[in-house]
Amino acid sequence: MKATIDKAGRVVIPVAIRTRAGLTPGTPLKIELEGSSVRLTPVVEGPRLAKRKGGLVIRPTAPADELPDIDFATLVREERDRWP
Repeated sequence: MKATIDKAGRVVIPVAIRTRAGLTPGTPLKIELEGSSVRLTPVVEGPRLAKRKGGLVIRPTAPADELPDIDFATLVREERDRWP
């Protein structure tokens, strides 16, 4: 996919990528320069530990209806296929 920077310096992230990454309007992003690449990373609170039945479990801090629906197996497969 390709995008163009407009005169105001804005870039539109294609909807397919926004959907897969769980990016919604108002999502705060961390912007980093890595060599000649620009990396956008959503800024989210990390998970918290909670006690459950005598053990610890990891709980997300975002409400369940705001968590992205991500197919991690597909993401891993696509990342592996990017490299020869």
